[in-house]
Amino acid sequence: MIVLQVIPELEAGGAERTTLEVAEAVVAAGGRALVASEGGRLEGELAALGGELIRLPVASKNPLTLWSNMQSLVSLVRRDGVQIVHARSRAPAWSAKWACDRTDARFVTTYHGTYNARSGLKRRYNSVMARGERVIANSQFIADHVRREHAVEEDRLVVIPRGVDLARFDPAAVQPDRVSALAAQWGVAALVGSAPILLFPGRLTGWKGQREAIRALAGLADTGRAAPHLLLVGDAQGRDAYANELDELATALSVADRVHRVGHCTDMPAALALCDLVLTPSIEPEAFGRTAAEAGAMGRLVIAADHGGAREVVRHGETGWRVKPGDPAALAAAIATALTLDRNVHDTMIAAARDHVATHFSTVSLQASTLRVYREVLNSAP
Repeated sequence: MIVLQVIPELEAGGAERTTLEVAEAVVAAGGRALVASEGGRLEGELAALGGELIRLPVASKNPLTLWSNMQSLVSLVRRDGVQIVHARSRAPAWSAKWACDRTDARFVTTYHGTYNARSGLKRRYNSVMARGERVIANSQFIADHVRREHAVEEDRLVVIPRGVDLARFDPAAVQPDRVSALAAQWGVAALVGSAPILLFPGRLTGWKGQREAIRALAGLADTGRAAPHLLLVGDAQGRDAYANELDELATALSVADRVHRVGHCTDMPAALALCDLVLTPSIEPEAFGRTAAEAGAMGRLVIAADHGGAREVVRHGETGWRVKPGDPAALAAAIATALTLDRNVHDTMIAAARDHVATHFSTVSLQASTLRVYREVLNSAP
């Protein structure tokens, strides 16, 4: 099969990583995997997996650019015999839908977020993500949202959770020298083994909850251990004012020496191996919660916000903890619980977390399920 995925950029994030995983599966199945995108730091990985980048300005929401992109996609579909166009974001999905309407290519979408609609115009803009012959939801939470927002028929809606590469996110596969090198790069080598390390993976944006994590760190009660340090792992992506705000907040709360902004990380398994506890306290609901699943696979317990897809990834009190969103005090209490957990209970929870992720959220399962959707669409009447 010849599949064209359309996504604005290939920088970082769950949708981008899933794009690469599906491209890998298509190539492994003997097909061609094309990706229309403006590109980014993941271009090299896409090429290494056998995928082909088609550079187009698909991040733009300009109507004239959307129309121009449609024409480019029509030409691409006809020239390369593309059978399926899989859209992963709203603006390029409109171009992709129009292109499929003008060719024999079949249209599939993945609904990657809630895409909150505060007006009828915005709801119509979002609706393109529910117009695929198959609409893939990356969690039960998103599937329920799509049903409410768009009344999608059940025979078009399929849930395929995001996947974790269990071979890559395997504690046994991460050599100590990788962890040591990362700790040295981040300037926290002296903390390893001497103070609890809290890892907060996620781009720097307010809804992810970095403010609340800093406030929780400042309000943490004495646990009888050395004071924990917080590593904020992720790009500001141009939000320099927000990054500065976090620095100022840490200074105002007298925890600046224990808050470390370390930027983008290319070796997340090593980052997870470095830490004692993972925080994902988003203010708004995550569509899935991939970082929480990756942490579970690596044998790290997670404290997540109690909403969205995190409810499917983190089982409260069994594989981690869920706390009220936007509540630093609740987050601090959960951190204290985690850091004083009995060792036997800790080990039992880790085993449960790894089993839960392996059973429900593997990349292999995501790839197989997506290829199955492609084959169903190709074998069905247009």
